[in-house]
Amino acid sequence: MPVTAHLEDPKGFVMKKILFQDTSFRDGFQSVFGARVLTEDFIPAVEAAKEAGITHFEAGGGARFQSLFLYCGESAFDMMDRFREAAGPDANLQTLARGINVVALSQQPKDMIDLHARMFKKHGITHIRNFDALNDVRNLEYSGQCIKNAGLHHQAVVTLMELPPGCEGAHDVDFYIDRLRKILDSGLPYDSICFKDASGTSNPKKVYETLKAARKLVGENVILWVHTHETAAQGVNQYMAAINGGCDGICVARAPVSGGTSQPDLVSMWNALKGTEYTLDVEINKVLEANSVFKECMSGYYFPPEALRVSSEVLLSPMPGGALTANTMMMRDTGTLDLYPKVIEAMSECVAKGGFGTSVTPVSQFYFQQAYANVTQGPWKKITDGYGNMVLGYFGRTPVDPDPEVVAIAEEQMGKPRFEGNPLDILEPGIPKATEILEKEGLPVTEENIFIVGALQTQGGNKGLEFLKGNFSVNIRRDAPEQKPQEKQGLGTSVASKVSGSAENFVITVDGKSYNVSVKEGTSEVASVTETPAPNKSSVMDEDSPDVVAVTASVPGNIYRVLVSTGEKIKENQTLIMLEAMKMETPVASPCDGEIVSIEVEQGQVVETGQLILTILPS
Repeated sequence: MPVTAHLEDPKGFVMKKILFQDTSFRDGFQSVFGARVLTEDFIPAVEAAKEAGITHFEAGGGARFQSLFLYCGESAFDMMDRFREAAGPDANLQTLARGINVVALSQQPKDMIDLHARMFKKHGITHIRNFDALNDVRNLEYSGQCIKNAGLHHQAVVTLMELPPGCEGAHDVDFYIDRLRKILDSGLPYDSICFKDASGTSNPKKVYETLKAARKLVGENVILWVHTHETAAQGVNQYMAAINGGCDGICVARAPVSGGTSQPDLVSMWNALKGTEYTLDVEINKVLEANSVFKECMSGYYFPPEALRVSSEVLLSPMPGGALTANTMMMRDTGTLDLYPKVIEAMSECVAKGGFGTSVTPVSQFYFQQAYANVTQGPWKKITDGYGNMVLGYFGRTPVDPDPEVVAIAEEQMGKPRFEGNPLDILEPGIPKATEILEKEGLPVTEENIFIVGALQTQGGNKGLEFLKGNFSVNIRRDAPEQKPQEKQGLGTSVASKVSGSAENFVITVDGKSYNVSVKEGTSEVASVTETPAPNKSSVMDEDSPDVVAVTASVPGNIYRVLVSTGEKIKENQTLIMLEAMKMETPVASPCDGEIVSIEVEQGQVVETGQLILTILPS
């Protein structure tokens, strides 16, 4: 495969053709909709893009894998099959993998990493972009070999970002070229190299100098890609700098999911290259026609305003475009969106003290979860699971040593020492465990099901198993005015639920505040609106029953799992409820031995900090 191709313009000037990947259907979806898009809704847009001559698509992976199971009620493997059919047999279909995490919610053992590559090959994928947020080459070696063994194109990645003000020691040109040398010296098999800036924060001059040095190091026969986001309005400038520095390919998205937190727009990049020695080989009128189809496909979806605008504050606290909207979606779900500015501000300290891992999944989520915990529970009062394991070395080596005080707090809270070894060496095989679970539940033991169960295991339960058993809900955000209020649970910016026993009264939640809405029977006319009382925030005792202990939510979130029942005998420190917020599970433990008197919440319910969850009669 030639590194570059050249076109001749009408005046006979030879231009270098820049390769491009259309990321609309993966990173575009993740950046704008939090990856919550139904397959049936977007397949016509894939077909239209094919007709427009686009031949290289990002077709899955990353958070788009788990989102289909968790929010869309679909199998990611079925989606990839549909994508391949729509894109045609000759299209390059690429997915995103996170080193030893691949597309899972946590690190995966060797057998599951190998299964990931084989299953994605089976379901129509041709290319896998493989990155490690810590830029620890050890985390790429085995996964990269599995990708090559499966017959796929392996694109090895160096991850980029800008450090918060006052920080130094990593994420400069010398650091990136050192990481590239480590990839080359490791013997890691690769077909191309990508420099990936998930937050879109890297200074364009740094991008230029990095690509210029990388081109000199790898020679002319290695394909170099650059990937960024337009979140901080740096994307087009970064791409122009990268192209001038010697890159061969860029990632672009198309309207209506381009720009903002997503990738720079394809048409915008085509225009930016006018008058230069570079071009994108596209028929722009056909692209615009395909965009019209795409806009129609997405016309029923809710576009969060933060996904469409420039967010310059991420230059100081590098939040990836693909994570920004996913996080604000979850904050809307938990009624805590008002905390977002404080969390972003707190995130800068988490980056500075966390060892400078690149702010890209899963590390970006570790930073955000820890910042969220610092805001909602107090600075460093609670070390979150992901952030704690990262600073303790269980995900690999961070670029620089984390803050010693934070490491000490993590060791104390998590009850384990700092780890200096290879994370893969301490992970037990996953296929036998997943097989046992499927057999116990009477579910088909297929390689797809094994991977689903293995990849979606969490502290509070197995979300892959729940999906296979049919225990899932569809939670996408539409903006469809024809829907009745009681049909909008989990959709749009408001949530409505019908009040039991009434044909015309509803509780409407808008941005975390609840209102009693009375509608005239048989009409859509609102009769009255009153704000609902604040939730019970008692945290010690029920005033009416002084012997009963009231247990409340320590953080806002969703009730992911209720683990006890009324009348059940329980022990002190026993986990009673599992709360979930920002992909972070928080156990609610019993403060004493006793018996469950009442349970005030149910699975899927959103609760606020201090809200009554259950009561206990101490023994």
